[in-house]
Amino acid sequence: MQIESLDGLRYRIPRDESRGMRTSVLVYASEALMEQIRKDRSLEQAMNVATLPGIAGPSLAMPDIHQGYGFPIGGVAAMDAEQGVVSPGGVGFDINCGVRLVRTTLVQQEVRERLRDLIEQIFRDVPCGAGGSGFVKIGVRDLDRVLVEGSRWMVKNGYGESRDAEFAEAGGALEGADPAAVSERARERGLPQLGTLGSGNHFLEVQYVEEIHDEAAARAFGIYVDQVVVLIHSGSRGLGHQVCTDYVSLMNKSMPKHGFTLPDRQLACGPIRSEEGRQYLAAMCAAANFAWANRQAILHFLRGAFRRIFGDAARLDLIYDVCHNIAKRERYEIDGRKREVLVHRKGATRAFPPGHREIPADYRAVGQPVFVPGSMGTASWVLAGAEGAMRETFGSVCHGAGRLMSRTAVRKGRDAREEQQKLEAQGILVRSESRDGILEELPEAYKNVDEVIEVVHQAGLARKVARLRPMGVIKG
Repeated sequence: MQIESLDGLRYRIPRDESRGMRTSVLVYASEALMEQIRKDRSLEQAMNVATLPGIAGPSLAMPDIHQGYGFPIGGVAAMDAEQGVVSPGGVGFDINCGVRLVRTTLVQQEVRERLRDLIEQIFRDVPCGAGGSGFVKIGVRDLDRVLVEGSRWMVKNGYGESRDAEFAEAGGALEGADPAAVSERARERGLPQLGTLGSGNHFLEVQYVEEIHDEAAARAFGIYVDQVVVLIHSGSRGLGHQVCTDYVSLMNKSMPKHGFTLPDRQLACGPIRSEEGRQYLAAMCAAANFAWANRQAILHFLRGAFRRIFGDAARLDLIYDVCHNIAKRERYEIDGRKREVLVHRKGATRAFPPGHREIPADYRAVGQPVFVPGSMGTASWVLAGAEGAMRETFGSVCHGAGRLMSRTAVRKGRDAREEQQKLEAQGILVRSESRDGILEELPEAYKNVDEVIEVVHQAGLARKVARLRPMGVIKG
């Protein structure tokens, strides 16, 4: 594998025709991060993505890149809307896994005095774990509306405030969703799960604003030093997982008729304009809308938990909600001309710059809010999208710190209770449904989020706005 350093922030893997690559790979990383990235198969996977029919521009790797299913996690690929393909693996099994950041009217000391009570209340009100059944009880007809209307359905039916949907990517619902494209098995899995966190790396984290780096953007987002905020990280639960499973299987069966020969069967794909491509996108949009509804329900129950502990004076307002596992039609200038492409973001966050029409009016002067979780023992970041992302990365940046150790490796030889006590000694309370929920997500399992953020900041893809520190964590 030939890797060229371009400027200390960007690395290029040239197109290799012998591997079937149709384009090059562009990696955003520091020298130290690049050494870590080389240790798994993520760069090889990014090269495999470069073999897909209709890929436009380079296959992109964010600084949090790590090995995934087919596509690397932390990868971005744009496919020509007419000649390109859509790949379920390029979105992932947790369709519209994403984050929403909520600001409160409370400051750190107020919450620390009642932190344990608050964490216990949230743990009761927001179910978590691998299965999980939520407190939103709906029938099959209502589920169909959720799959079309997303968070808007939740707000209309009493699970939120009128402004909530406005402050979510795509208004909390993608157009083009078709409930008929979602299998019965996927519906069965999703029906009881609205308002649940799930397991794995999903979490709800009570944080405080430690540092402000961009005063104008912070004012626009309504955040200030020492303010308590809450970060919610969840997705489409079993429904989205089943949608991906169903369509990976379908596309593996249909690829021969399109004459596709790929280096990895996990890249299973279909032409965007084919029947299976259209059906997958309709089901993906439905699953994405379910995920926005899920995070909206979590916010509703989170507000109730805060009121129980702090009274009605504790107001919670949604700053923004942005997804990081999605495929969306967007327009960019590529090789000197405007083209419509289907941008696959897998473990990558949209980061539109100031002035973009898809940003809520309140934020348009400073750029789209971008939220990058670190780990439960370190920090998370608030960024603002910058023009460089539109020129170079199809409006995308990283989505987290990026896994450094496998879940198996990080669990080995560790005791969950001991690790929990270490975090409590740092002032971080952790409540988890399982032992593995703590061990698999320990800080040492991840890259240094500050290094990751510095790369996208220095590369001009997004601007640093605020650094957040954890106080209490809810995990599956």
